[in-house]
Amino acid sequence: MLPQIRGSLISIIMTQQPIAIEEELPESEELYEKLSLVIDKGQEPLRIDKFLMNRIEGATRNKIQQAIENELVLVNEKPVKNNYKIKAGDKVVIFDNNSPESSEIIPQNIPLNIVYEDDDIFVINKPVGMVVHPGSGNPDNTLINAVAYYLKNNCPEIDETALARFGLVHRIDKNTSGLLVMAKSQKAMSDLAKQFFNHTVHRRYVALVWGNFEEQEGTITGHVGRHQRFRKLFTTYPDGEYGKEAITHYKVLENFNYVTLVECRLETGRTHQIRVHMQHIGHPLFNDDFYGGERIVKGTIYTKYKQFVENCFALCPRQALHAKELGFIHPVTRKEMLFTSELPDDMSQVIDKWRRYSQFKNAE
Repeated sequence: MLPQIRGSLISIIMTQQPIAIEEELPESEELYEKLSLVIDKGQEPLRIDKFLMNRIEGATRNKIQQAIENELVLVNEKPVKNNYKIKAGDKVVIFDNNSPESSEIIPQNIPLNIVYEDDDIFVINKPVGMVVHPGSGNPDNTLINAVAYYLKNNCPEIDETALARFGLVHRIDKNTSGLLVMAKSQKAMSDLAKQFFNHTVHRRYVALVWGNFEEQEGTITGHVGRHQRFRKLFTTYPDGEYGKEAITHYKVLENFNYVTLVECRLETGRTHQIRVHMQHIGHPLFNDDFYGGERIVKGTIYTKYKQFVENCFALCPRQALHAKELGFIHPVTRKEMLFTSELPDDMSQVIDKWRRYSQFKNAE
């Protein structure tokens, strides 16, 4: 029988790259298993608080240490200290006192654009406006709800509600379009999670950003973490005092005088990483209403230009960011996999509009 423990809790969907640790949750008399994993054979000894912080996107060391101190994290069925070093074969279990029924995944008949599928994985091209997983303010109509429905009707041998929880090894923002991979088995999930953890997954994004670049390519570094005052936002901490290490490589693809089309390759995968890094170097994403791109950042003061920009905002009413390429090693066949997704219509149209505007200005 599980001990009845109170204190700060971790809210996690069952996945090796779970949902972010957020605010403390209400206390309860019962505990429920939220995450259970066995450490891979190749894992080097590592402090458990650091291990979990690296594995749980959006986690803070303080929150994890609180959970460990309140005995909500067990290793081999026993509480441990924050300095415990996990090793190969260890079974790690994290508990929460929220009933699993409160976060039940309900299968919903929502169309999915599946670009690849086999017995172990499937790759999905996510449209703009679709939230990846249920959460606060988005209890349903998410990609995970759609995946649960798809598996229920096409893969009856798989527990669709369980897979919808642990099959997600990474995610992209609601208003970012493009590719993501999901696992269809525990083995595939573990292997893919390890590839993401080791930064060996190829992820290339295309973004339209404000301003001109002095250098045609470069690398942005700086820890990314939640904003200390505005908790819905993330920010860059250049000195690394807060947040997690984040590295973004960029390359200019095309310049349109006041905005630039860039390619971004992620070496790490932090929440809002490209959006935050681009804002940090003075090039917020076009129409990014979180990070200052929803207003005119570069250009003239003339009414015609303002109207042109407003028309562009109307064409692409979200941050102009698309996950164009996704590459990884197949978790079972060990073959190299690479997938490409064409730009969605809203981004294509606004890029063409800026291209024509730039050509007109240059011809004057």
